[in-house]
Amino acid sequence: MTETPFVSPETAAARVRPSDTLGVPLGPGQPASFLHALDGRDDWVDLEVSGALLVDLYGVLLKPNVRFLSGFFGPAERFLRDSGADIQFVPADFRRFAAILERRAPRVMATLASTPDPDGWMSLSLHAGASIAELQRAGADPERELVVEVNPNAPRTLGLPPEHPHRLHVDEADVIVESDRPIFTLGDAPPSAAEARIAEYALTFIHDGSTLQTGIGGVPSQVAKLLAAGGGGDYGVHSEMFTTGLMELHKAGKVTNARKGVFDGVSITTFAAGSAELNAWLHENPDVRFLPVDVVNSPEIIARNHDFVSINGALAVDLYGQAVADTIDGRQFSGIGGHEDFTAPSGLDLSDRSLLCLPATSTVDGTLVSRIVPTLDAGAIVTTPRHQLDIVITEFGIASLRGRTVRERAIALAAIAHPDFRDALESHAATIR
Repeated sequence: MTETPFVSPETAAARVRPSDTLGVPLGPGQPASFLHALDGRDDWVDLEVSGALLVDLYGVLLKPNVRFLSGFFGPAERFLRDSGADIQFVPADFRRFAAILERRAPRVMATLASTPDPDGWMSLSLHAGASIAELQRAGADPERELVVEVNPNAPRTLGLPPEHPHRLHVDEADVIVESDRPIFTLGDAPPSAAEARIAEYALTFIHDGSTLQTGIGGVPSQVAKLLAAGGGGDYGVHSEMFTTGLMELHKAGKVTNARKGVFDGVSITTFAAGSAELNAWLHENPDVRFLPVDVVNSPEIIARNHDFVSINGALAVDLYGQAVADTIDGRQFSGIGGHEDFTAPSGLDLSDRSLLCLPATSTVDGTLVSRIVPTLDAGAIVTTPRHQLDIVITEFGIASLRGRTVRERAIALAAIAHPDFRDALESHAATIR
């Protein structure tokens, strides 16, 4: 084992050139101390940073001559954009981040990791995602830099070696930064009355032995809570994101992963975000394995799971079944992520179901508006096309779309709209041919 220098965040930041390219992982994989150390520099000539779902407000992104190319917007991206930072969206689903990163090949790659074990291995902790191959390529290339920020608060999580070891060795890094910053956590907001009702409808599609994928938000959280307290079980987990709710399902003894059909015996994910309790529970936990996103989000692999049920959300759905999930009025709000990847496989096997869950209305500038609309407005951007949708659920009921004609789909969607908008939507649905 060679000597890899352990340096301060500022020393590592000094290795980034005034004109340079830098790549960091999505969300929980971001090296916060290293990125904040870049805030102290004002000599940027042309710095391009690639990443997704920022988990902090990194001041370097507000500097002149710095731009951030994001594959998924979160609150930080939206705030920085609205504050004048050069934040640009790169349309791609999560699986394609790896190819985009390889094509861009940032000269500097940086990541968070756990502290080295006695053999020098550093777990990639809460994020596998799309960056592992590019981290390894940067570490092997003498013309590039690999910065690894190790943190004793970062849980040491596991992959599935030898193919997916989910770790880097200290010898691969050019420099290692030591940090003790608190690890990112994400709280669960209590579900609204509408979300609680939607979760009850969603439960009707989940059976003993089902394999589950849940996204973020009140509905998936409530579904997990109800399943944990219910009488069923023997569930499997194959989910892009591992959440506090999925941990609670494990702790309730409801997850066995015995009947999945692929990756039996373990829960599969590509990143985790939740409570501090979740982070502690994941530490060296052999029941959860972190794999690259091109594996976790592969529709072919997803479809091999037994009785697969995915639970995701949308911002709006039109009567043709087109889902808008990442923009509002054509302005970037979040990202594509695995939305289509987890929606598409439900059409490949009769036992698999994809649930798209959304409250029937939202309030905009004090006005109640329907989230089920006759047609999408000009400039609206479709996240998931109509032919992928299976089940749409609001607090007013369930619309089953798979295999129905365009008029039947429209009538079913209109029937689960808010009563204030239902008559107009049903009239429009009747005209669809």
